[in-house]
Amino acid sequence: MGAKKSKVVIIGGGITGLSTAYYLQKHARENQWPIEVTLVEASHRLGGKIQTIVKDGYVIEKGPDSFLARKQSASRLAKEVGMSDHLVHNASGQSFVLVNERLFPMPGGSIMGIPTQIAPFVTTGLFSAVGKLRAAADFILPRSNAVQDQSLGQFFRRRLGNEVVENLIEPLLSGIYAGDIDQLSLMSTFPQFYQVEQKYRSLILGMKQASNAAPNKEKKTEKKSNGLFLTFNTGLSSFVDAIESSLEASSVLKGFRVEDIKKQETGYQVDLNGGESLFADSIVMAVPHQVTQSLFSKYELFDCLKDMPSTSVATVALAFDQKAIKKDINGTGFVVSRNSDYTITACTWTHKKWPHTTPDGKVLLRCYIGRSGDQTVVDLSDDQIVKIVLEDLNRTMDISMDPEFVIISRWNDSMPQYTVGHKQRIEMIKARVKEELPGIILAGSSYEGLGLPDCIDQGESAVKEAFTYLNYQSNAVNQAV
Repeated sequence: MGAKKSKVVIIGGGITGLSTAYYLQKHARENQWPIEVTLVEASHRLGGKIQTIVKDGYVIEKGPDSFLARKQSASRLAKEVGMSDHLVHNASGQSFVLVNERLFPMPGGSIMGIPTQIAPFVTTGLFSAVGKLRAAADFILPRSNAVQDQSLGQFFRRRLGNEVVENLIEPLLSGIYAGDIDQLSLMSTFPQFYQVEQKYRSLILGMKQASNAAPNKEKKTEKKSNGLFLTFNTGLSSFVDAIESSLEASSVLKGFRVEDIKKQETGYQVDLNGGESLFADSIVMAVPHQVTQSLFSKYELFDCLKDMPSTSVATVALAFDQKAIKKDINGTGFVVSRNSDYTITACTWTHKKWPHTTPDGKVLLRCYIGRSGDQTVVDLSDDQIVKIVLEDLNRTMDISMDPEFVIISRWNDSMPQYTVGHKQRIEMIKARVKEELPGIILAGSSYEGLGLPDCIDQGESAVKEAFTYLNYQSNAVNQAV
């Protein structure tokens, strides 16, 4: 290795780009490798969809509000940047599914809508007797034929029938991706369900077996914790700020947009708005797939990204005095079946699920609108959206006063849709990129997972790939990332 400095440019300052920058700098520093890292972000703030508003004692998330505790990369990064003491679990409580104007408790023992306990499933009013009998066919149906991919809807309808899918599985799974489960890829979203079915034949018995097989220590830990999700009591933006503060001085360029990337004899020229340019030996593209495709539009290998859809969504946070809620509900929130005539797709009673977010005597409701096939509502005016959301809420609650304030957050084309065949398409693109554009690395929510830990995982993988390409090898890095 010579003394010449290797230069890595990260394009995109969301959680993927931030984690990439952090781990690149950390391992380069620890190994005394001559690597210069520059993070370029088009807006004047970092964090991407992560954005917290602290107002009148409320802590309101405009984008994601938490992450799965069992996916440990986010907690690990929090510890690295000194934020562990601010991590809090969600409060446990009953969640509901809204079907036919009624709120039904989520059946106990269900894992992402798949029943693992018979009694709660048999006694729930979510399904008719016929629907329950059809779901019981899972016990005798053979395994699916081995295929490269299929839709979530196709897989679950075959195993459990339409009624269970429409009234339970679809509201849960499509809510995560704001997508259509009859278009979403099984292998790119929940491949573990396919693997369980292939191993145990019955999906229900397989999920029960897998649940029972969890180590006793892990089960005890889960029982002691309040919930399955984590966030920061100071807001997710404080996590972003802590990561940014841990980066080396002058390594972040905010308010600079990348206008072109030119391949050179060695490395790449990155042209920024305002006429400035950067040289890069390697580039991590931590931006949405639409941006990557436009910057590399001269390369046909990215053409299939033009056909990759994204859904527009919005969150609507409404703050009330506690006296305004005449008919309260003992739970933490609900999801809405597509068969119900509602515009909102879900509602979190944030003051109950995340008590730290709301002052005493106040109520914070966070509603979600927009999904595949129903995105026009996102473009309505604020007044129209508030009116629609309040009308929907008052069909299950009795709200007697106007909200003290409302915060509407629109996220246009923000939810990439992993349609059937997604995994194969992304693998093909990445293989061709290595051949035709060596040193270019793709990472982020458009590719291998939407959640915060998934994006951090991709950032860590990008670090390993960059070091390998630049010929910096270390067992410590390989083990860490």
